Amino acid sequence: MTREPGRSVLVVGGAGYIGSHTAKMLAERGYSPVVFDNLSSGRKAALRWGRFVHGDVRDEAALREAMEAHGVAAVIHFASLIEVGRSVVRPDLFYQHNLGGTAALLGAMRACGVRRLVFSSSAAVYGAPPGLGALDSLKEDLPKEPASPYGDTKLACERMIGAYAQAFGLSAFALRYFNAAGADPSGLIGETHEPETHLIPLAIEAALGVGPPLTVFGADFDTPDGSCLRDYVHVNDLASAHLAALEAALPAGGFEALNVGAGVGRSVLQVIGAVERETGRPVPRTMGSRRAGDPASLVADAQRIKARLHWTPERSELTTIVQDAVRWRRSPAFGPGDLRRDAA
Repeated sequence: MTREPGRSVLVVGGAGYIGSHTAKMLAERGYSPVVFDNLSSGRKAALRWGRFVHGDVRDEAALREAMEAHGVAAVIHFASLIEVGRSVVRPDLFYQHNLGGTAALLGAMRACGVRRLVFSSSAAVYGAPPGLGALDSLKEDLPKEPASPYGDTKLACERMIGAYAQAFGLSAFALRYFNAAGADPSGLIGETHEPETHLIPLAIEAALGVGPPLTVFGADFDTPDGSCLRDYVHVNDLASAHLAALEAALPAGGFEALNVGAGVGRSVLQVIGAVERETGRPVPRTMGSRRAGDPASLVADAQRIKARLHWTPERSELTTIVQDAVRWRRSPAFGPGDLRRDAA
């Protein structure tokens, strides 16, 4: 890290799902997180660690003020619009927010002499690389062919960060997430989106009778059980990857992009089975057709991050992810209604 002895880290978008888990882990490891969030999708109730600054990532002046006021030594950048489908119908919002926000953040960092950045990227940068088999894992050096404006903005942000690093002496990691899942085992924070679009919480809500039947999109993929495969990584393992990137040696001007995943594909039907075992209830479901552009498999080759950052996922077994997610859904500290009545 730079600007020692300061251990103040600006967590942009730190009131959101992954950001709040990372802020918690930062505090537990002796850092001083400063959460910068406009609360458009983040939760004020998740602001339990560090200090809070209300602001928009596109506001460069507000970012500079926060960095200067709190002696920020490094930045972890989560703030972005993330809904793939919405990016297709409103690409303007995604380019304005994701690219504009990242440009403003880089400008503020340059002005304040903050030189370490960890950026929240996505497996969406890959799209469907040509020549890749249905069950092949994705390596960082594959061709990038984003299939949505969301993925395109993430790739463009990576390129922008790399250019700033080279030109202005920053050092940065981009972490390409696969499917974030689970909840902190403490029960203090967890996953809640409005509307919810992620498979595991949707399956849990269907099983507990507090959500509609789950729709399984496609049963004819070229996979062992016909449903699509995804790489689920526990949100706490994602948080630990950010800390590892924050602390890793990287020279001025250096930029690296790394996959963050468990390296194992789990099918939709396997996830449903895990939810049924943990809740003791069936998951009501209907079968739907494939969604346009849905690949059969998205699984990380995670060898590079394991070697480069000495990072290993510790809670990303599917059973552990589902157990933590069910515990949160049955007794959430915020977000969805109290489901403890369904615990019996």
